[in-house]
Amino acid sequence: MIELSGPPRLRLSPKIIPFFAVHAACIAAFWLPFSWSLVGLAVGLYVLRMWALTAGYHRYFSHRSYKTSRVFQFVIGWLGAMCVQKGPLWWAAHHRQHHRHSDRYGDLHSPGLQGFLWAHVGWVLSTDHDETDYERVGDFARYPELVWLNRFHLVPGVVLAGVLLAVGGLPAFIWGFCISTTVLWHATFSINSLTHLWGRRRYRTKDDSRNSLILALVTLGEGWHNNHHYYKASTRQGFYWWEVDISYYVLRVLSWFRIVWDLKEPSAQVKASNRLDGPEPALRERVLHELRETAARDAAPVTGERAPEMADARSEAA
Repeated sequence: MIELSGPPRLRLSPKIIPFFAVHAACIAAFWLPFSWSLVGLAVGLYVLRMWALTAGYHRYFSHRSYKTSRVFQFVIGWLGAMCVQKGPLWWAAHHRQHHRHSDRYGDLHSPGLQGFLWAHVGWVLSTDHDETDYERVGDFARYPELVWLNRFHLVPGVVLAGVLLAVGGLPAFIWGFCISTTVLWHATFSINSLTHLWGRRRYRTKDDSRNSLILALVTLGEGWHNNHHYYKASTRQGFYWWEVDISYYVLRVLSWFRIVWDLKEPSAQVKASNRLDGPEPALRERVLHELRETAARDAAPVTGERAPEMADARSEAA
């Protein structure tokens, strides 16, 4: 049972003004001519950037669940930075800390410990977490281009906004950047907040992580959060065929062309172990069979050369 401690004190700075300004700018859509092409633009940029965040920032930079080239890791880092959620090294360092202390003291965004609003958005806005712990991401901090991208993480987002404004005018900027980014922010934040409050738990973990089909669809697979916290090394977070994981599907296609490789998946034994709903039928039958064999062997009379040895062992145990 987690003891509630209330949210930490929120320390803000003028740097949060753009965050609220992007939210406010979305209202301008009501005064702009509506077009389904603008909706398509917003959805397309949402999906592209959400994939970069889930497959890049999360499954690659945070957990190294697959391998890729130095060039492509910068590409997914750039695309992820277009989400305007700070740099890849900042994101990975804080996420690794989250897993180390998940839903315990030391976790940066536990809704059980610090409240829903803090876990959802408060910790991001607070100036207490602006710095990057480069020691925690030393495996990637050795690449100067990633350190540069992490330091100037606003550049990709500003470039995207500028291109949209220059090519498509204000409507493209409002729909393609402001609306798309705002939805992207809160979809991402919901994994930190909602998936530690609502959903189903398949595996025993030391935290309150849960699985959610709805959030998995919205975030391209991140909603299988209990699966992920149980076995974070897996590239595939939807462990079963019915658990939709679009980010994984795209990575699998990329692996056909050797753009990425060494994708990790949970074995049958991993998926069957440590379940709250008990082992799967095949494993259960195998375990019962082994228990029956062991019981029968222990109950059977010992004959031959090992009889005196077993008799001595039983007398010592008695």
